[in-house]
Amino acid sequence: MRKIFRSRQTLIGSALVPADVEVDTDTGLITAVRTGEELRAALALDASCDAGHSASGTLVINVPDEVIQLPANVDCHVHVNEPGRTEWEGFASATEAAAYGGIGTIVDMPLNSIPPTVDSDALAVKRAVASGKIFVDVGLWGGAVPSNLGSLEELWEQGVYGFKCFLVDSGVPEFPPLDGGDFARAMAEVASFDGLMIVHAEDPDVLGAIPAWSSRRYTDFVDSRPPEAEVRAIETVIEQVRRHGTRAHILHVSSARALEPIAAARAEGLPLTAETCPHYLIFDSENVPDGAAEFKCCPPIRDPGNQRELWQGLVAGVLDCVVSDHSPSTVEEKTKGGGDLAQAWGGVSSLQVTFPAMVDAAADHGIGLPQVSAWMSAGPARVAGVAGKGVLEAGADADLIWYEPGREIAVDGSRLAHRNKLTAYTGRVLSGSVRRTVLAGKTVFDGHDLAEPAGRLLRRDG
Repeated sequence: MRKIFRSRQTLIGSALVPADVEVDTDTGLITAVRTGEELRAALALDASCDAGHSASGTLVINVPDEVIQLPANVDCHVHVNEPGRTEWEGFASATEAAAYGGIGTIVDMPLNSIPPTVDSDALAVKRAVASGKIFVDVGLWGGAVPSNLGSLEELWEQGVYGFKCFLVDSGVPEFPPLDGGDFARAMAEVASFDGLMIVHAEDPDVLGAIPAWSSRRYTDFVDSRPPEAEVRAIETVIEQVRRHGTRAHILHVSSARALEPIAAARAEGLPLTAETCPHYLIFDSENVPDGAAEFKCCPPIRDPGNQRELWQGLVAGVLDCVVSDHSPSTVEEKTKGGGDLAQAWGGVSSLQVTFPAMVDAAADHGIGLPQVSAWMSAGPARVAGVAGKGVLEAGADADLIWYEPGREIAVDGSRLAHRNKLTAYTGRVLSGSVRRTVLAGKTVFDGHDLAEPAGRLLRRDG
């Protein structure tokens, strides 16, 4: 069956233009995109046809004039936590939230599930528990830990998109960090089969020199994860990229001081990419209430000047994309210690609201919707290597969203689809929202109701 999504405002490339996006719901692919003279000719032919159909008899779905049609977003940094910590999140709740928020594809991190995705058995378990319950498409990252070095290629051949590693304590004992020697070996191994290493880049020596602390003050938490930790770790990654030629990606850049070494490495031609997250671009440490663990994440939200520089790095292309780093936990874990930020779990819960929140924040910086869409759709798809996603063009997956700029929502964490409702975004008023999410040419969220789960488990190798 074929459908045409016809809109006065469709994002094609970097421009909002009138367009027909024709899709084949049997294959789930876009078969044609018509703009300009080609579109005008199609409209002329269709003028004498029955309402709701083209001259060829194809069903035409007219997008309302006030709605903007975009490629569905891709979020390549999501902690689903299932199995093992499903009470923190889960594939059903996470992908439901994604569908509501205009995200057509997520790539799940190898932790904090138990078992973590570090071997073939764990990968099979994760695919099995996700099957049949996902509302959007899901890919999986593998993990690189000391115990699985030497066997990473097996996971790569089984379709993971790359390998996450930590250079510092991950926060969960079943996913230990790589020390200097292990990291060098892992980078050489991943380079041998042209894989991708994605790195939580904070330096253990810098963090290890920080005295033990206990405090409700957010500034004390920020001081415990200084920018130097990020910069030094990123320099370590760059050194290994230069040495081995490994493709590498820096996760959740929070410090603007990291932009200079990243930019220099890219100018050198090294295969390095980097991301940042909405919470670093929207919130700042001066306005985070003390004891508010919903804002705690590692590395931390920093000061307003740092935030301005991150925006500049994003606009300049030093940072490739914006992803959620959705990392929820139970309320008990977030409030452990009664507001003592040294004890609270670190992670921001945000998956459902990141896109409209970023649209608003970017507008405050004079940045339009097309650029935000690129940062949150084509950018993550390119970084993670998720083929066919993040663009509206013939041959791509027919994943679309309708965004209505004037459809205001006030974020109420208790009403989000996230399994645990504590979020830093509660009370934030967003000027627009997602009106429809289409996956493989079929509507999964129509602005009110959710269809049955029909998401696909993706493999890097197709």
